Amino acid sequence: EAVPPHRPRPVKMSSAEPGRFFCTAGRGLEPFLAREVRTRLGATEVDCVSGKVFFRAAAGPGELRKLRSGERLFLLLKKHSPLPVSGSRGKMLHEIKSLVIGEPKYWLDVISAWRKLHRREGETDDVSQENALALKRKSEEETNTTSKRQKMEQVRAVVSEECQVKAGETCVAPERMSSQECWIESKPSSEFPSKGSGENPTVNEKLSFSFRVSCRCSGAIAKILTSQEVGRAIGVTLVKQCGWRADLRDPDLEIFVHLNDVQSVVGIPLFRLPLANREYIKRAGLRSTVAWAMASLAEISAGALVLDPMCGLGTILLEAAKEWPEAWYWGADISDLQLEGADGNIRTAGLMDKIELLKASVKALPLPSESFNSVISDIPFGKKFKTTNDAQLLPDILQEMERVLRVGGTLVLLLSQELHRCVDGLTKCPGGDSAEASADSDSRAAPAQAPSVDGNSSSLAQGGGESVLSRHFRSLVPEGVYAVSLGKTDAFIHKYRKVSAPENW
Repeated sequence: EAVPPHRPRPVKMSSAEPGRFFCTAGRGLEPFLAREVRTRLGATEVDCVSGKVFFRAAAGPGELRKLRSGERLFLLLKKHSPLPVSGSRGKMLHEIKSLVIGEPKYWLDVISAWRKLHRREGETDDVSQENALALKRKSEEETNTTSKRQKMEQVRAVVSEECQVKAGETCVAPERMSSQECWIESKPSSEFPSKGSGENPTVNEKLSFSFRVSCRCSGAIAKILTSQEVGRAIGVTLVKQCGWRADLRDPDLEIFVHLNDVQSVVGIPLFRLPLANREYIKRAGLRSTVAWAMASLAEISAGALVLDPMCGLGTILLEAAKEWPEAWYWGADISDLQLEGADGNIRTAGLMDKIELLKASVKALPLPSESFNSVISDIPFGKKFKTTNDAQLLPDILQEMERVLRVGGTLVLLLSQELHRCVDGLTKCPGGDSAEASADSDSRAAPAQAPSVDGNSSSLAQGGGESVLSRHFRSLVPEGVYAVSLGKTDAFIHKYRKVSAPENW
């Protein structure tokens, strides 16, 4: 069955055995990521929780790297129910170390499986270079592990915040895993390559392998133990049991541990850089994952004309053109500085033949009526853009977007909380309550509306009553509202479909 053109393009699957992974995501983007791993990777056992998506897929690093809505990707080692919290700090640390470390042979098997995963992509230069392991160590480094500096280094473990889930945040409980379950298949330790002679490979691994621990504690456990304490305890134990050495700057392996009230997760990052870091974006604007999510809602098909009338640095156009190259893209902005930055990004991405730029005001676009299949825009808001009267500008902006959009086309907007309330704040649900009021009251726990894991979506804006937008722009029918996080602030993606031509422009 063919995948609809507006969905991510599936990649050619490798012959790899299915592995278990998880990927972090910005708040509100988890359902987009869940849909993407199903569509792009053919993933199964997809489990979507706040801040993470767990899945099983037969994919190598090159295929996994193509994910566009996730932040950091990990090989999943363990996913257990939350650890019991007790008053004994020593007992809790012992249980944490038992959970993470287990027997020394377990970690030899883990590293063997991880290396095997990357060897499948050994012919890809950027993958092999970015994830080079202990084999790159020179012989003189292997014989220098007894120095005083390294001795001191061995009792340290780095603690970094690699997960976007904030401390104390409520999550949707995933399916509980038994305390013995692990998602890595054990591999014989003989798979480790020996270095030079016939020595025991395990001995060589002890001499050469470096690591660091990235730990995140939230919820009840964070009231007893800090992330630093947990990371230090795990690091010291790995040094003693496995003979590895800690390296805070350039380790061969990073071990990610996240403990909260919902689950205990242990994983290994597959790539040093987050997936959200796009090599083709020279100057960053809107978060690339949010831009991709917006483009995925626009139902872009081959030959379509797509417009961003407030393109800024062009991030939305870049994400769309990279994913759906069979369409044609136009970007407009009133700022010369923004257009200059967008042009630089387009040239870096090699998309000069796909994206056209023009200087124009969004309130008076020099474009024919009903000429675009999709209009996608991040409407600037906040102190950065000095737009203190956002609501007053919105009618004129929407009028022009509606004018240039073809009947049947899609309009996708990113709105601030203020503009979100302005657009749909008067929509009433049965009983007289505002749909958005119920969503906003607990926006951190769940999005106002997001596509389900299987890709379906519904709209909060379709409740009884009539919205402000519908009264002024009757040709635009709301199809979805999606709450997303932009880091320090929250925003809402609105999707509309133009069902008829307005009587007068």
